[in-house]
Amino acid sequence: MRSEDIAKLAGVSRSTVSRVINNYSNVPEATRAKVLRIIEQYHYEPNSFARALAGKRTDTIGLFAISMNEKADASRIYQNSYFAPIVDLVVDTANARGFYVLIHTVYSPSDFQKIKQAFQQKRIDGGILVGTQKDIELVRELVSQDSPLVLIDYDISEIMAERLNKNHLAVINSMDYEGTVQAIEYLIKLGHREIGIIKGRINTFSGRERYMAFENTLQSHGLPVRDEFILEGDFLKETAYLETAKLANSGNLPTALFCSNDDMAISAMEAFAAQGISVPDQVSIIGFDDVELASRINPKLTTVRLPIDEMAKASVEKVISLCDAVEPTFSTVSFPAHLVIRDSCKSLL
Repeated sequence: MRSEDIAKLAGVSRSTVSRVINNYSNVPEATRAKVLRIIEQYHYEPNSFARALAGKRTDTIGLFAISMNEKADASRIYQNSYFAPIVDLVVDTANARGFYVLIHTVYSPSDFQKIKQAFQQKRIDGGILVGTQKDIELVRELVSQDSPLVLIDYDISEIMAERLNKNHLAVINSMDYEGTVQAIEYLIKLGHREIGIIKGRINTFSGRERYMAFENTLQSHGLPVRDEFILEGDFLKETAYLETAKLANSGNLPTALFCSNDDMAISAMEAFAAQGISVPDQVSIIGFDDVELASRINPKLTTVRLPIDEMAKASVEKVISLCDAVEPTFSTVSFPAHLVIRDSCKSLL
């Protein structure tokens, strides 16, 4: 049904229907009530694109999940232990505030066009970018067009260096550095002196923060950072499994292995099990994120809990406030990450 049909049924003009939909005050109450009654009776929904062309808000937020190291798959983000809960929480929080969520996945540089188009075609009022390889050029282009934008997991210093903090922009982070320090300090207190790491992607903010914290904490205790115990995991299960299998086959093992996310930690445990290496009796394992599976596997995984709930909810609140802001506004917030001690680490003391 079109607005013209609503107008005919209500016996009014299309412009009157438009004024009712957009809540203009210059409509007689009796006329407003009649139009609204027809709209409700026929479940009419105004075209959001037409509203955008008229300069009205669409009440729609764009959520762009960026993971260019994973294979493109329509259901991939819903199977990903990092993206899936963020998607659910963003949608639930936005819906509760009366906003729809347009979800796009970005698996290649060419997919960034999806983000540009969503803003250019005015299908969304604001956007949330979450994941890896956020392009500073894309961020600059979007905010220069006054597009309200929230970045989850992004280096604030890069924003400041590029002078993008004069725009409708917010950054939501977790305290990954401090959370990783907690994890490494815990291993050291258990008596571990040969500690390895499965790294995330260093071209991501979280990947850099977690590796830097690992390295700095070992050095502050006078412990070696041994090259043979530094594995490239890229935050991917398959890569972590292969790298851990190589380490196991070398016969030269650390006493503990810090993994930059839980997916890699669980893959490492599987790789060690396949080689007959016991966790935690022979190698202690610690992860990062505290995904749902972490508390259900055997042994239960000691990990650093990522504050995904707080980050996802804050991203929605921030993007809505940016959409409402008249003047350009920049803000940032970081939520603490906490160590969750379970069964995958053994004391050597």
